Amino acid sequence: MGQTARVSALLWTVAGSLAAWLWLLLCQGFFWRTDVRLPPGTPPAVWPSVCVVVPARDEAGLLPAALPSVLAQDYPGRAEVFLVDDGSTDGTGELARELSRRHGGLPLTVSSPGEPPAGWTGKLWAVRHGIGLARARGPEYLLLTDADIAHAPDSLRRLVAAAHSGGFDVVSQMARLRVESLWERLVVPAFVYFFAQLYPFRRIGRPGARTSAAAGGCVLLRAEAAARARIPDAIRHAVIDDVALARAVRRSGGRIWLGLADGVDSVRPYPRLHDLWRMVARSAYAQLRHNPLLLAGTVAGLAVVYLVPPVALVAGLALGSMATAVLGALAWLVMTGTYLPMLRYYAQPPWLAPLLPFTAFLYLLMTVDSAVRHYRGRGAAWKGRTYTRPDAVPDEG
Repeated sequence: MGQTARVSALLWTVAGSLAAWLWLLLCQGFFWRTDVRLPPGTPPAVWPSVCVVVPARDEAGLLPAALPSVLAQDYPGRAEVFLVDDGSTDGTGELARELSRRHGGLPLTVSSPGEPPAGWTGKLWAVRHGIGLARARGPEYLLLTDADIAHAPDSLRRLVAAAHSGGFDVVSQMARLRVESLWERLVVPAFVYFFAQLYPFRRIGRPGARTSAAAGGCVLLRAEAAARARIPDAIRHAVIDDVALARAVRRSGGRIWLGLADGVDSVRPYPRLHDLWRMVARSAYAQLRHNPLLLAGTVAGLAVVYLVPPVALVAGLALGSMATAVLGALAWLVMTGTYLPMLRYYAQPPWLAPLLPFTAFLYLLMTVDSAVRHYRGRGAAWKGRTYTRPDAVPDEG
């Protein structure tokens, strides 16, 4: 009797998991498709001026692979770059000047704002300083890009053309992250897949959409929209600053576009599981607004959606319940199928797709660890700074 009850409970659970996957497949903005790419906008008659703001903290190791590509932008209008050295101790600022002297290209200004005051994250304090310098030039657009992001020569031109043609206040591209080590292959494509599942790209660009998100490595922002939304002051405490920026612009009446990148690449390596774990854990609990109930719901949801299908398949075969095994196999098959496009985008072999439940289990553990770090007072730690109790990202409008 006890075994029958357990099989029945597992059967109902895996049926719920399959129903969830069918809903995700058909009703979650087709998040699994990877064809939302930068639209080929019509070039403006007069190219608007752009200021590029690059916050950088201890990036001397990566700057030579990224900054020259920003300076080398083939942009027909007026453009210049402001690199904001956020308290680096490795000579980031001087290296940036040397790279500018060596490679030429767009004019570069290097400045430092000093330590952030209470209530500000370091990156947003640096961005505020950079935007303040840029506004003295009166640009129509601001490009916020990270110090580890390499751009193709036509990147800025394509971003501006897309924003101009589409009437967007924010045009953001999810930079293609590095995928070389074993752990990067297992974790990185799934990171982008999960992000797209939370914030389906197709929904973000629709007029009147409520879903709002951006990718902080590459954000073209209309200067007027930034002033209207009080960027970055309105989001100065946000750990997940890109999503917070998009929501602030949306609330102020702006339009947003977000998609996968071609020609915008992160050069930052994450060779070990520890490196990837730290990247996810530093902000996962902030994404859940530091809410224990949301944490419990997320853990339960990840378990039911990602872990139950393979468990049900194996348990159904072991217990002689073919219905349980078949439902588990179907749910796992749908999950695998939705992951294949992201693996193709990252040029990874398809045999990694059935391993998504294992990767999801890692993300479950990272999320729990993020909460543990928060309650131990370590919060969101990054490059020597710890934001013990960062405020939550604002609710969508």
